[in-house]
Amino acid sequence: MPRQKVNSASATAERSAAEFLPTRMTLGNLREASQHCRGCELYRNATQTVFGEGPATAKVMIIGEVPGDQEDREGHPFVGPAGRLLDEGLQAAGIERSEVYVTNAVKHFKWEPRGKRRLHAKPSAREITACRPWMEAELEVIQPAIVVCLGAVAAAATLGRAFRLTVQRGEIVETTPAQAALATWHPSAVLRTPDPDARHRKRDEFFADLQTAGQWIVRHGRSS
Repeated sequence: MPRQKVNSASATAERSAAEFLPTRMTLGNLREASQHCRGCELYRNATQTVFGEGPATAKVMIIGEVPGDQEDREGHPFVGPAGRLLDEGLQAAGIERSEVYVTNAVKHFKWEPRGKRRLHAKPSAREITACRPWMEAELEVIQPAIVVCLGAVAAAATLGRAFRLTVQRGEIVETTPAQAALATWHPSAVLRTPDPDARHRKRDEFFADLQTAGQWIVRHGRSS
């Protein structure tokens, strides 16, 4: 199977996070530098940058779409309802959350007002492209054994727009700089599914895909 390079944006004249990357690439330096990112306009309405968290030696790197309302307020990824479902799935798969690096393709919360509520809005292709240097830097520093993409936005940002979640969900794909990648449903999409039977099915598929990643780590993951 040919190896698939993690998708990288071509250089453009538009601003992007690349302008704000630190000279010395460490997770600490990246996290600090990301707080000052102005690579796109999302920072204007966000409380703060929500950077990735986890050990630099993580074998598993999980990439979501964009921080939610609770993540934006607290400054940590996957701490809301979607994070709780992710924790359940990781536990069922035998993967310790403390040993996983968790991040998002876009680091600022994108939202639209609904009365007093702030509802999640899908990031644009421009915003995803502008933010991609942070994700690429995280990948280069961590060098995970496997990347798990949560949802179509994360899959497209990581594996390219030709990747189709509905067709390739749960499949192990060879990549660089990680050894492999797998895409599954975003836990928020599972929770938002209105039909109970469909929601239960998606939850089972989400858990099964995380178990596939855990089994792959046992068989193939590089030692830390």
